[in-house]
Amino acid sequence: MTELVIVRNPDPDSRLPYLVRLPLGPDGLILRAGGTWPREKAIYCHPSGPDEWPHDPEEVERVPVRSCVRRGAAIDLVLDRARENRSQIVFTKARGRDAIFWQTARVRKQARPNVTTPTARASGVTALPIVIDSGERYAYRFPRQQVETVKRRLTCGDYAVEAGGRIQAAVERKSLQDLVASLLNTRLKYQLTELATLPHAAVVVEDRYSQVFKLEHVRPAVVADAIAELQVAFPTVPIMFCETRKLAEEWTYRFLAAAYTVADHADHDQPTAEATSAPEATTAEVRKWARGHGFEVPDRGRLSSEVLTAYRHAHE
Repeated sequence: MTELVIVRNPDPDSRLPYLVRLPLGPDGLILRAGGTWPREKAIYCHPSGPDEWPHDPEEVERVPVRSCVRRGAAIDLVLDRARENRSQIVFTKARGRDAIFWQTARVRKQARPNVTTPTARASGVTALPIVIDSGERYAYRFPRQQVETVKRRLTCGDYAVEAGGRIQAAVERKSLQDLVASLLNTRLKYQLTELATLPHAAVVVEDRYSQVFKLEHVRPAVVADAIAELQVAFPTVPIMFCETRKLAEEWTYRFLAAAYTVADHADHDQPTAEATSAPEATTAEVRKWARGHGFEVPDRGRLSSEVLTAYRHAHE
């Protein structure tokens, strides 16, 4: 058996309309699948058995296979054709359950951008104090960034920074599903109205803008028009699409750090009878202070939040 065979699933109640047979083992590996090839997104699959293969199948596609090899938790599949010939079937877990996804290198790259976020502090801030709304579920933890977080109720936004006793900047976090829902029930309009009262504010979306046009249960044009109309109505509150949760978290950190720095400089520029504040300490200075006070710190790399917090409190 040296062919990939795709037939229609004869079960009318199945959400996976295709059966795929791979040339693995004496009877082949049979999967129920949501599509015939992962062109734009990974295809969800479910294991099936030889008894589910129809006796008189409605064949959709039959392609010669150059290579089909199981390597650990994945199957590398190479078809004998010029285009759309390389793919991978990955056995993994989704929400704690076993799952199988059929994907290409292009789909995998789109879903997980091949980038490493920097660990350098943003805008020169040693330990950025971020307020997280107490009602925020599954909040960002900023594990790679140099921050101090505190939770309390915010009047608007999910993440904020303060200066001079008031909120200077806030970011509202949205998944694509939440963005669509809040657009349709007009909740986002009221949120933007509140955010626009701040010196700096933004909405960050944990997905790509292209996914708006792949929505199935609502017309993509309706959502795209609503986003555009809100951006015109509230030009000071950008809606940023940041591909993934990790990149959205990084963008939020750097946006808030930039706003915090601007507000902090504005406070220092105000005339006062007191001496001006000392400049922000460098990482080398904090490292030297930490060693002199019994902290173990590495010679290179970022400092722990414990060290940064201790330094900040010691110099207040």
